[in-house]
This record gives sequence, structure tokens and C-alpha cells, in this order.
Amino acid sequence: MAERVCVVMPTYNELENLHPTVGGIFACRPSVEILIVDDGSPDGTGEEADRMAAEDPRIHVLHRAEKNGLGPAYLAGFAWALERGFDVVCEMDMDGSHRPQDLPKLLEALAVEGPCDNIVAEPGDGRSIDHNRGIAAGAVPDLVIGSRRVDGGRTEGWSPFRDFISRSGSWYARTMLGIGVRDMTAGFRAYRASMLRSLDLDAIEANGYVFQIDMTRRVAAAGGTIVEVPIVFPDRVRGKSKMSNAIVIEAMRRVTVWGLQRLFHK
Repeated sequence: MAERVCVVMPTYNELENLHPTVGGIFACRPSVEILIVDDGSPDGTGEEADRMAAEDPRIHVLHRAEKNGLGPAYLAGFAWALERGFDVVCEMDMDGSHRPQDLPKLLEALAVEGPCDNIVAEPGDGRSIDHNRGIAAGAVPDLVIGSRRVDGGRTEGWSPFRDFISRSGSWYARTMLGIGVRDMTAGFRAYRASMLRSLDLDAIEANGYVFQIDMTRRVAAAGGTIVEVPIVFPDRVRGKSKMSNAIVIEAMRRVTVWGLQRLFHK
């Protein structure tokens, strides 16, 4: 029996990206279902998503009253998907930076659709497994990350400064937390539902993009196997980025606290 896959996509003012991205996903993988988590977008994203859902049973919409962060939006989406018995839960941006044609790579690496080459795997203790050649025999991935930082992965349209900040953030998180994942802040992901159920999701307080780092460290601490597959990450062509200084500061603060806790609890 085929595994049920839910792609969770938070939105805030993504009206112009809605149809191209959703259509692209179904063109690549018609069998998946999509949950749009809208935070009360004033541009009509939520209303248009409702119209799309009324015409296609594979599309679902979860409305939240206000914009209160990426982490809470994903957690609400995870809870929705787990309650409905999905086997795999994916994270994906609506802005076009996560290309629909890369989604099959994540699902293949998660063994939803067969073997996948050119991956990097990490078990929960941070030791690397057979880098760039595949995961150890018998190992079942719990989290697959679409990575910009493994061989074959890259960004497009980024300034040197933005690339430096991204690489530095991943290096800092990797060093402080002792986890060998190369793209710690990546948000294109596929989780086994069984792993999500094993985590205390109610304890997660991370709000912005540091949510991705928090989820990675929790999967690693639970002994999960984390796999990175290469993706191409283009800059968004429509709409406005949600990144802010406050999000960066939150990430630095939380990673520093987690890193110090790890060092003192050894």
C-alpha cells in the first residue's frame, strides 16, 4: 500500500505564488496531498486557497487568526497531518524557492519511492555514515533534508553576503550542537510521521527559521537518521521575503543556549 504524503505549506501574502507552486507539486507527484496553513493573509491567499480546495480534494486549508511565526504554523500543520494518519509529512515553502521537481528526491531518499543516490546521512549521535554514497544497509531515514550544502546542491540568485550569512549560520549551529548536518537551516524537508509522533512537539518554542534547527536537533537526540539530498535553491521571483533581523537574532540566541546546555550536560 502506498504511503500517504502530506506537504505542509505555511503562507502569508503568497497569492501570486499559490497556483504556480501547487500546480508544480501535483505535476511532479499527483498522489501527494497539500495542506496550506494561512496566517490571515490580507492579500487573499487564504480565500483563494479555499477556492482551490473546493475544486481539488488533494488540497486542504488550515486558517490561523494571525501571523505568529513559521514554527507555530508548521506545528499546527504537523498536528493536522498526524491526526489524519499521514505516513510522511513534508515542509515546503510556497514562494518558489523550493522547486517542486526536487520533491521526488526527498521522497525517494525517505524510501517512499525507492533508492536514491548522492545523499549524506547522519545517525542521531552525529557520526557520519558513508558520505555521498548512501546510508548504511538497513537504516531507515527519519528525516530527509533538501540541502544546498552537499555535493550537487546550490543556491541561485543570492548575493555573496546572503550566502555568507547562511553558511555561517549553519556552521555555527553545527558546531554548537555537535550535529553533522551541513544545511542546518534548510526548510525543504520530509519527516516520517512515526518520528514526529515520538517528539514532544508541544515543548517546541522556536518561532522563526531557527525552528528548522530545533527540529533537526530533536530528531538527532531521539536517535533518528537524518539524510541530506542536493537541491537547487533559487531566490524567490515573486513576493517579499519574510526574513528579518529579529529572526536572525532569535536563531543566534537559541542556538547559543542549546549549545551551552549540551556542553555543560556532557
